[in-house]
Amino acid sequence: MKLFKISLALLLTITVAYSQQQNKEHTHYQENWESLKKVNEAPDWFQDAKFGIYTHYGPVSSAFVGADPDQWYAGWHGMKMYEDGKKVPTKNGKPTTNFTHHKNKYGDPAKYGYKYIIEQFNPSAFDAKEWADLFAKSGAKFAGPVAMHHDNFAMWDSKATRWNSMNYGGIDPSAALKKEIESHGMKFLGSFHHAFTWKYFAPAHAYGGVNPEDYDLYTNPHSLESDTPDEDFYNAWWAKIKEFMDVYQPDVIWFDWWLENMTEEIRTKFLAYYYNKGIEWNKEVAVCYKETTFPEDAAVKDFERGRPNQPKEHFWLTDTSPGAWFYRPNAKFTTSNELVDILVDIVSKNGLMLLNVPPNPDGSIPQEMKDLLIDMGEWLAVNGEAIYGTRPWTIFGEGPTRLPEGGHKVEKHKIAYTNTDIRFTKKTDKEFFAIVMDTPKNEILIKSLSTQIGVLNSTIEKVELLGSNEEIEWVRNEKGLIIKAPKQFSSEYAHAFKITMEGYKENNIGGAIDTHVD
Repeated sequence: MKLFKISLALLLTITVAYSQQQNKEHTHYQENWESLKKVNEAPDWFQDAKFGIYTHYGPVSSAFVGADPDQWYAGWHGMKMYEDGKKVPTKNGKPTTNFTHHKNKYGDPAKYGYKYIIEQFNPSAFDAKEWADLFAKSGAKFAGPVAMHHDNFAMWDSKATRWNSMNYGGIDPSAALKKEIESHGMKFLGSFHHAFTWKYFAPAHAYGGVNPEDYDLYTNPHSLESDTPDEDFYNAWWAKIKEFMDVYQPDVIWFDWWLENMTEEIRTKFLAYYYNKGIEWNKEVAVCYKETTFPEDAAVKDFERGRPNQPKEHFWLTDTSPGAWFYRPNAKFTTSNELVDILVDIVSKNGLMLLNVPPNPDGSIPQEMKDLLIDMGEWLAVNGEAIYGTRPWTIFGEGPTRLPEGGHKVEKHKIAYTNTDIRFTKKTDKEFFAIVMDTPKNEILIKSLSTQIGVLNSTIEKVELLGSNEEIEWVRNEKGLIIKAPKQFSSEYAHAFKITMEGYKENNIGGAIDTHVD
């Protein structure tokens, strides 16, 4: 009897060990593409979210205070402030406007370098609760900080670098925002741009004046042409992002460009570590990238200020800003109408919008930005059923207004959608949405739903305007689905009509075996 008990215990031990090994083999990722391509790179919650927010904020937010409103300045101030046209060449041989502004405001960059801007960082009005409350009102489903921009400055209480927001500013915005964002039921994001730091601070070394004690900020000296980071850079890059993952357990990590220039080993190391951490945290995490950093089967591709002009098979996202990425005095913001239209077009093509919020230098959010976010939230409160949790329909849309091309930065082509431009999203096999991009005056004609075209092979049972109880008059014929404009629309900007179908039917093909026997 005793021997039987020992054998049973041994058997259980072996079974548990085998089960754990099987689980490890099936759920843990190795540092190679074959393994990493097995991940669910676009979790359902991420695809359902459709709208998220991140914030470009840090020491550089104050750099343009006092700038000439009639001058154009490049966004990468920490890089462009050293380009004098002599020590650091420029295309026209003249100093950049950033260099001139910086020298007039602070002094010679050799003495008052980017380090000096960091030392002036004063986030006196930063309020994580106010930020998170506003993000929730906007309808965003996830949000978080630009954790580290090109300037190598950590927007958290870092132990991996002394150049952080606790040492210079006295705050840990990542910890504070995580707490407040998650209290609203939103997921937490951190974005990382510090792969480009190697190129970003090369002009500082070329211009001169960098103290060797500060190489941990500016990187080790290297030429302007160097595209090969050294070992110290790789070690520091990894230490910072690993610390952020371990401490803040983000649901999303978003990468800016230039990581594609770093080694395959560091990229696979990151993905395997983060995806395995997601398993440890018992949550599905998402990684976003640009250019060719990762395969589309291993992470979610981003189009900066752009989007495809056709739907993509793989889920994707756009990161965009309603104005400059960081604070600018007298900033020009886009309209709420344009932001809504961009969101609708993105979602119809299997994408997601990540919207930037650029706070003021003191950490408060500009009123214009507050108004935009509140407008977005009010629109989504009415029309969110046609956005959240949807998937692409049979076609993405119809109408005359299209992007001339797809890809990065196509938003430079300013287009205005009309009331004959329509985008589609799908909720279930019996429900889809037709979103009219501007307010119609009389009737709405959706040509794609003509009885003469095989796009919709199902009977329409009901048409409703989201946010309205008014009975909608409609008819479907060879011209298309004709909807009489309601007496009153339930929201500004685009208008979502919910279309309920009978559902597609198909008889079973084939039959009893004896029907095929002569």
